[in-house]
Amino acid sequence: MKRWMKLAAGVVAISLATAGCAGSGGSGSAPSNANQPQQLSGELTVWLMTGSAPETLTSALHKEFQDANPGVKIKYEIQQWNGIQQKLTTALASQTPPDVIEIGNTQTPQFAGEGVLADLTDSVNDLNGSQWLKGLKDSATFDGKVYGMPFYAANREVLYRKDMFEQAGITTPPTSRDELLAAIDKLKAKFGSDPDFQAMYVPGQNWYALLSFIFDEGGDIAKAEGKNFKSTLNTPEAKAGLEFYKKLVDASGTKAPKDNDESNPQQAGIYGGGKVGMFIGTPNEVATAAKTDPSIKDKTGAFAIPSKTAGKSAPVFLGGSNLAIPVNSKNTAAAKAYLKLFSSQKYMSEVAKTGFVPGTSTDISALSSDPYASVMAKAAQNGRAVPSSPKWGEVEAGQNPLKDMMTAYITGAKSLDQATTDANAALDKLLAGS
Repeated sequence: MKRWMKLAAGVVAISLATAGCAGSGGSGSAPSNANQPQQLSGELTVWLMTGSAPETLTSALHKEFQDANPGVKIKYEIQQWNGIQQKLTTALASQTPPDVIEIGNTQTPQFAGEGVLADLTDSVNDLNGSQWLKGLKDSATFDGKVYGMPFYAANREVLYRKDMFEQAGITTPPTSRDELLAAIDKLKAKFGSDPDFQAMYVPGQNWYALLSFIFDEGGDIAKAEGKNFKSTLNTPEAKAGLEFYKKLVDASGTKAPKDNDESNPQQAGIYGGGKVGMFIGTPNEVATAAKTDPSIKDKTGAFAIPSKTAGKSAPVFLGGSNLAIPVNSKNTAAAKAYLKLFSSQKYMSEVAKTGFVPGTSTDISALSSDPYASVMAKAAQNGRAVPSSPKWGEVEAGQNPLKDMMTAYITGAKSLDQATTDANAALDKLLAGS
């Protein structure tokens, strides 16, 4: 049974009976309790997001925690993603926030920068820190300190129609960019007579997918300069990644909008229509596609986004969630004990069974039988986070310069140099908060 043990401070004073005190009953003072572990008590409010943890997991977790800490009463609340940014902002600014919260890994730097999250740096070892996914640890780190515990991750891969590949004579999934382009050509040669066919569905503004190609070139979105971040979208490496993305759009025969992302329209629904050979997405999108065509699940395979180097996979953007403790929590000791139990192999294995990559465990064996999640989990070991800037949330929530850059270049409205130069300046402005 794992418990958070906070030892009382100070030296244990022991009263000794005075010699020669016959008739006093021969007893000294009662032993001090100062060296006993503190008993946790009070209410512990936990906010997790809808779909993050099944009831079987949380029920077992909460029972074990309360059996070990009978003085603590857990108040568990499931939150909805819609409107959560404002709800968290309001709660974290109050004097009575929840004690444990789930926050998106791209939100963590923002809240850490605002000073509303507790510093967990000294607790990392208690929270299974040696097993943390690097990409998620980076997202939970701000100004050299840790403000969250990795909860789970999800990243992108290439989902494809196995039956179409077979009919097109593609015997093995692509393991390089060149092989990916060759597979597109074979799919078009086999099915291209159908005017509705798309060898690959590639939205013009899927910047999550773009990041893999930028990372693969050795580039990045931004780099830290002291406590600030400077955009690197105009570097040769970032330009090369964007060039390949346009090459993919042009070669794929995609009918996806060039001025929108993978959710508008929902790409999984397009794939479910049966006229798409492959797309870059997350494993859960297979289930979404199956709502259109239930048979498509058995027809779908997955492979890692390929690198320009044959036989290697490209780095991936690692999305997901962290668990954090608000700085104004009234029950920090119980909150840390809760995170300690949650970070254990026992419960991270349960997280893996949901199809997510567990954030505090390198054991992904629970995902091995899932053909989509197993590919995702392996790629996650080479995952990377967005810049750990407190302003990053504004980048995603507002007029995202990466999206504007992609559309401008892909449509030919701007040259490669002009599109990346303009995006670089716009991102710098956002990261500077000006």
